[in-house]
Amino acid sequence: MSNGENDIQKTRILIIEDEALFAKAVKKRLEVAGYQPEVAGTLSIAHNSLEKFNPDLVLLDMRLPDGSGLDFLTELREKDSKVPVLVLSAYGDLEDAVAAMKLQASDYLKKPIDLDELLLNIEKVLHRDRISRQLEYSLKRESMTTEKVELLGECEQIKQLRAQAQHIGNLCKDPAILPPNILILGETGTGKDMAARLLHSISARRTKPFVHIDCAALPKDLIEAELFGHEKGAFTNAMEARTGLIEAAEDGVVFLDEIGELPIELQAKLLAVLERRTLRRVGSSQERPVLAWVISATNRNPEKMVETGDMRSDLYFRLNVLTLKMPPLRERGRDVVLLVEHFTRQTASRYGLSNVTIAPDAEAALLDYHWPGNVRELKHLIERAVLLSTGGKITANTLMLNNADKNAATDKNTLNLENMTLEAAEKYMLEQALSRTDNNVSEAARQLGVTRMAMRYRMQKYNLQP
Repeated sequence: MSNGENDIQKTRILIIEDEALFAKAVKKRLEVAGYQPEVAGTLSIAHNSLEKFNPDLVLLDMRLPDGSGLDFLTELREKDSKVPVLVLSAYGDLEDAVAAMKLQASDYLKKPIDLDELLLNIEKVLHRDRISRQLEYSLKRESMTTEKVELLGECEQIKQLRAQAQHIGNLCKDPAILPPNILILGETGTGKDMAARLLHSISARRTKPFVHIDCAALPKDLIEAELFGHEKGAFTNAMEARTGLIEAAEDGVVFLDEIGELPIELQAKLLAVLERRTLRRVGSSQERPVLAWVISATNRNPEKMVETGDMRSDLYFRLNVLTLKMPPLRERGRDVVLLVEHFTRQTASRYGLSNVTIAPDAEAALLDYHWPGNVRELKHLIERAVLLSTGGKITANTLMLNNADKNAATDKNTLNLENMTLEAAEKYMLEQALSRTDNNVSEAARQLGVTRMAMRYRMQKYNLQP
């Protein structure tokens, strides 16, 4: 059974209608369509059903034996209930229709009503309600996220980054002005996503959508439709028109993460969007305006990508109007301790734990570690350490870090490789590359000089899971 059918079966509809034959016919038609309907012939029964049945939609007749449907709708809205209401009336009274719409009724239908038409209107109302709730949730989630966005650190590089971000934010105080494209560079795990969200939070677009697009994670055969949208029938299984992720950002921010993974054949289309500020959905000839602020990021060297032909030079210059560079954690000195304290408090609060402290030997181990996975690796490590700590203290043993000298480790690894078979050596190199890149398959493949597909094949061959 499809997800759509599951959604319908979970949908409860309360029919408040005193005409028994009509109510019975509506109930039967809704049951056939897969809904869960219940009938209330009076307002008093309807009040009880609201509490027990908890409907997702109400079909409300205006004339009932014990009162007016408008009175019921008024009481419903006074309770701050946002349940959608589809009003029915045999009288076609315009005043009733106006009053009902003022009370936020979703629609108004005049009896007699064709049951198929009624079903169609119910589907439209439920669809609008779902979209409205999703938008409300997304805006609330993004507002919560932007309130907490901060670039922690006291090293000179982070201070300069915050100053640059604030300067860019000051340039974007007028929402009518389109901000310059920003390119954020940095190793995997350095916080490029956090920098993009910081720019969003301090700009005039802070209340607008923030759409994060991971170019490396988009399915290769659908990436064009995902980014730019498509029309109904544009390709096999395109059963309806769909808005692309860039268009969905509206006049907010579209964050193109790992832009270096975008296929070369789509880079020309993205360049056209950036230059003309319009896009065309797949299968459409209509130009649609693009109002979003474009921020992109990559852990690769874009200049080398241009040299090797992996990135168009004109796209790079268009994306690279202003650049922010995220420093690796190993170059940030005592910021490691500051971040450890932050992640420790955050994790302890999330799981309702008492204050957790860092032992001196743990702090020394953390400062000595080279952090190949940067801030992301540190965050995951501290979350695990907090959960495993006993007595409210994190020790070096709790961290389980390997702080052996890197040169000694290299020598040891070279000696170990001498007695390995070719397959054992290949598996070992795959494991080391995945470890260095915090399980980023694309970055590990680049470091080993193979394609992502070849990397995946070898991981399956040796049963390696990121």
